[in-house]
Amino acid sequence: MEWLKELLKNAGIADDQIETIVTNAVKEAPKHVVPKAKYNELSTTKSSLETQLSERDTQLEELKKVDIDGLQAKITELQQTNETAKQEHEQQMKDERLNTALKLALHSKVHDTDLVTGLIDKATIELSEDGKVTKGLDEQLKSLQESKSFLFVPEKQQPTFRGWNPAGGADSGTDTSDVGSNFAKIANEKGSNDTKNNPWD
Repeated sequence: MEWLKELLKNAGIADDQIETIVTNAVKEAPKHVVPKAKYNELSTTKSSLETQLSERDTQLEELKKVDIDGLQAKITELQQTNETAKQEHEQQMKDERLNTALKLALHSKVHDTDLVTGLIDKATIELSEDGKVTKGLDEQLKSLQESKSFLFVPEKQQPTFRGWNPAGGADSGTDTSDVGSNFAKIANEKGSNDTKNNPWD
């Protein structure tokens, strides 16, 4: 503290007063001195804040360059694109569900379900909650069957046996007869031509 004593002496202060002032200065000095670790911490914090402020200034300058109207237009365009894609997906799922229901309804009735499904006016078709056709198909199938019968599988018919009926059965046709009747008829015709060879003699 020699420099302080010299300063006070040059200022005309008595020696005893100088000693008192210097002693008090030495006692009070630690209260006003910042520890080095604390100083370093504050210095680092100050540098960090200065860097953050600089970055904010840069970001603000970049924002000033943004075309707000153009950005809003881009957002609106993306919203419309997403909505269109959503509607197309929903329609695709609806069409797929309808096609599946039609193919199930046409199974075993037509030769080519894909072909006939393409000929159906789907706007008139109604489905139940479980995905089955409830309206609009029968009328169209009837019309198609009349104009394009080759697309449809013929209905199976019961076979008709002519010339024989089961034992005890009734004759179902005017020109049919059982085995016994046919045999008698043949024998009679042969007997009328040759009585000597009549099988009944």
